[in-house]
Amino acid sequence: MNEKKHHVMVVGAHCGDGEIQAGAIAHKYAKAGHEVTFLHLTAGEKGNPPHIHPNKYREQKIKEAEKAAAILGGKSITLDYKDAELKEDEETVTRVAKIFRELKPNIVITHWENSMHPDHALCPRIVQAAWLKAALPGFDIDGLAPHSLTRMFHSENWEDMEGYVPDIFVDVSEEFDTYLEALSQYWFIMNSSDFRYYDYYKALGTVRGCVARTTYAQTLKFPVGMNTRKGKSIPGFEL
Repeated sequence: MNEKKHHVMVVGAHCGDGEIQAGAIAHKYAKAGHEVTFLHLTAGEKGNPPHIHPNKYREQKIKEAEKAAAILGGKSITLDYKDAELKEDEETVTRVAKIFRELKPNIVITHWENSMHPDHALCPRIVQAAWLKAALPGFDIDGLAPHSLTRMFHSENWEDMEGYVPDIFVDVSEEFDTYLEALSQYWFIMNSSDFRYYDYYKALGTVRGCVARTTYAQTLKFPVGMNTRKGKSIPGFEL
């Protein structure tokens, strides 16, 4: 086991996004003794079923998120921004930057930048802006010490597939059953009439596993331009 402890934070636009995108990866790190946090910028309450008011569905989704995070070995935080009304403004960026300074994640996994859902597309932009603000000592955020992420990655969501070509395949074969158990805590994943979430992500893990020559896998993508390597030799083939 790596003696250095990591804090993996998965930042999703709505409760459920982070878990479906990188829940198995997060669980793999939690099992190895690393800290895991799921940060949801909104609850995703406007996807409510007809018989539940959005406000009540918000409460339900927060509870579902907490159950899913516990199964995956992490913690859940849900902010109070409204679903489908997320904004990349100073208040939102500062709030996320404050969380980065308080909780000190070194790895953040979030949405890919191209999405059919406006909240999803804004999420990585908010994360990048908050990373900068949290890292720069010139910003005073309630007297908290500056903190910089080590790395940010994008993860795979069916709504965010435009231009998403994975760079990293993580073997999650041993974690996949627990991942599916966590997903099953969400009403929308198991009962949506608009999209077969559970079937899709089980199949996606299988397909990515085939490419990775393993049973199940989840993928990550470097931010554009962040996979550049500079040095005196080819990485992995030192002179």
